[in-house]
Amino acid sequence: MVAVSKVQFGKRNEDVRIVQKALIKRGRKIPDGATGLFGDQTKAAYRAEQLAQGFKGADADGVPGPTSLAALGRLTGLFRLDDGAAPAAGNGRLTLGQVTFRDPGDESGAEAMRRYARKACELTGMDPQFGVPALSTIAKRESASNHPKFRINTTDMNARGPRVSDGHPQNCSRGATQCIPGTFATYHQAGTANTPYDVVACMCATVNYVRDRYHVNKSGSNFTARVQQADPQRAPHWY
Repeated sequence: MVAVSKVQFGKRNEDVRIVQKALIKRGRKIPDGATGLFGDQTKAAYRAEQLAQGFKGADADGVPGPTSLAALGRLTGLFRLDDGAAPAAGNGRLTLGQVTFRDPGDESGAEAMRRYARKACELTGMDPQFGVPALSTIAKRESASNHPKFRINTTDMNARGPRVSDGHPQNCSRGATQCIPGTFATYHQAGTANTPYDVVACMCATVNYVRDRYHVNKSGSNFTARVQQADPQRAPHWY
């Protein structure tokens, strides 16, 4: 088991050594080998791995996060992500098996997204003046504001895994803001539905995720600055 908190720049421990071995197995260059020290060589190798996994631009920063680290372990078979490694943001962390795939048929359209976003802000403690436009923009770009045709993505790199109750591969991103089920489970908000098709639940998980992954602050005042996909003044960008 490898913990995200232990695999960070400047740290020296066995978790780092295991990740280095996994990176080398994937063909990433670490000239000094698996020393157990997370230095510049390991950061460069991890960035190369993120790029290979589909991360782009500033998202491929060489800093391990729960999504890329879990994928590295799965691809190499050398480790599993420690369930306690990723923060249980929202205090409602689920196991993947607890995620359901029933579509409650929530409304679509811009006004509905703003209404759902206000509820998500209320539940996550984000200031709606920042959270509502940011979440609404993400929903518009990711799912055409929860249009039934775009509530699931079956074509990107995440579209794999066993078929589940909605008839699609388990790891497909789903919902208004397009959460991968594993990410939805990790960042699930207590008191919300267990399905990413529920707009409020999906938006809450998105808020908790961007706070952790992109360091969006509690109020959300830096949401659009930190997450390009949330900023209507910039081009759409995978997040």
